[in-house]
Amino acid sequence: MFDQIRLSHWSADIRSQLALPLRVILWNGQQLDFSSEPPRVTIKVPRPSAVRYLISPSLLNLGTAYVEGAIEVTGRAADMIAIVNDLARASLKPHGILSRAASALTRTHTREKDAEAIRYHYDVSNEFYGAWLDPAMVYSCAYFENGDEDLATAQLKKIDHILAKIDLKPGQSLLDIGCGWGALAIRAAERFGARCVGITLSENQARLARERVEQAGLQHLVDIRLQDYRDVDGQFDRITSVGMFEHVGIGHLKEYFERVNALLAPDGVVMNHGITTTDVHSRGTPYGGGEFIDRYVFPHGELAHLGTVIRSMQQGGLEVRDVENLRRHYARTCAMWTDNFEANAERVAQLTDPKRFRIWHVYLAGCSYAFNNDWISLYQIVCGKAGQQPSAMPWSRRYMYPASGSGPADLTPS
Repeated sequence: MFDQIRLSHWSADIRSQLALPLRVILWNGQQLDFSSEPPRVTIKVPRPSAVRYLISPSLLNLGTAYVEGAIEVTGRAADMIAIVNDLARASLKPHGILSRAASALTRTHTREKDAEAIRYHYDVSNEFYGAWLDPAMVYSCAYFENGDEDLATAQLKKIDHILAKIDLKPGQSLLDIGCGWGALAIRAAERFGARCVGITLSENQARLARERVEQAGLQHLVDIRLQDYRDVDGQFDRITSVGMFEHVGIGHLKEYFERVNALLAPDGVVMNHGITTTDVHSRGTPYGGGEFIDRYVFPHGELAHLGTVIRSMQQGGLEVRDVENLRRHYARTCAMWTDNFEANAERVAQLTDPKRFRIWHVYLAGCSYAFNNDWISLYQIVCGKAGQQPSAMPWSRRYMYPASGSGPADLTPS
């Protein structure tokens, strides 16, 4: 009875503020509708003890309840995320007294912990990711040059955009930190004859990447290693890091970029492509979204503010030469991944357990929402070694944007 009274007060408060296409079905069959329009999302509360998740509807609480099976939620993931955020906004403050920024100060990132976190996220199965990624299995922000590209085209354009930004020349050496399933290294070898080393901490990624290198006949140019970036030796003309530095840890960014700098040839170019928070205090996303991701999706992952990243690059001996915001591109990428996930839901469900299915279902749509609402962003940052003569830098960015359809023959600055 007490739970129903609390729920009655809560639902009345929500209705006074919002009209949501939401239906809540209680354990006794009672239905609560929050709008006159047909519900797009239905939450079933199977027992009185689950009411507590609704009364305090943070993204962490409701996300946890859904993932752990304490409540049942049906509807499109994008609608689920939008409605849960509306509920949280009407009921809660964006950030609690304690934030992920505070906990980040005490986090340590060892080789063992980082490898464990990577295995948790990426070693689900290659088939799982293949069910909703593009055919090249590029698991990072795509680049929609015109805005009307399909996902596969946009991912290939992203890779070519990066290779143009680093001004890759035929035969140069390239280190790809966090190489995923090898798409960037393979493309660099195919187009430029680049001598590529790709490193990952995921055994599944490394195995499939090596198979793809062999299928492309590029074993003489591409070396895929199961290796931590801290253990790489040598120097490279070009270095790329795509969707990896989020795992480094805010307190370790300086030493990360110091290591990148040590691996970079004197006249080399490095490009870091990664997610940042837009919160200047580097707190997690509002309403517990960051805590949900930390618990269920990316253990030990930390998002720094752009200002923190640039400062850490400078502390690590790198000079920032170009910064591009691709927030709009990642919002669309995540929306396309969500659509693919839902379109192939039956197959995806066969490739993993129900709990992980529910995690990724809301995670992908939640990321799209976060990018759309400027909670997080994506920056590509091009750097060289600090202290270089300015003659080492091009006069303009024209070389980054070759004419549409141009080949690799002439990507030199002009």
